[in-house]
Amino acid sequence: MAASETTAQEFTVTRTFNAPRDAVWKAWTEREALEEWWGPKGCAIEVEQLDVSPGGIFHYSMGMPDGSKWWGIFHYVEVVKPQRIVFVNSFSNESGDIVRAPFSDNWPKEIRNVVTFHEEGGKTRLELRGRPINVSAEEQAMFESMFGSMQQGFGGTFDQLDDYLATQK
Repeated sequence: MAASETTAQEFTVTRTFNAPRDAVWKAWTEREALEEWWGPKGCAIEVEQLDVSPGGIFHYSMGMPDGSKWWGIFHYVEVVKPQRIVFVNSFSNESGDIVRAPFSDNWPKEIRNVVTFHEEGGKTRLELRGRPINVSAEEQAMFESMFGSMQQGFGGTFDQLDDYLATQK
């Protein structure tokens, strides 16, 4: 039986960036910016396709430190400039087909994310909330068991975003 989206635990991470909301928005929506900061530390990101609009996609590869290449894809659901982006992200293959995560057969294939950008006195508070969709109980449990690792991973990714934003002033 699939875990209910309404009862499933949600992953949340919040970070305040020392940059105006428009700059943080651009970092999430422009190819050159995403290649500079998106993804785990130590990975080289290459954007294959980017269309930040409802129905559009962000398809990218991650060159891993061990020399392997992982692929990911966002399917954009809602884009409200400069306040909110809703997307479903997945691991993919080079063609953009959704595939299982390279690290676990129980990782959810689709995670719905809501990213909100809040202007606060020249700084930006960003909140990302993620919840798997169309998942089994095992996939939901795996997702929830990884919250600590995900906090650490997004911490590193957002450190890279901080560094990128500092170069844009």
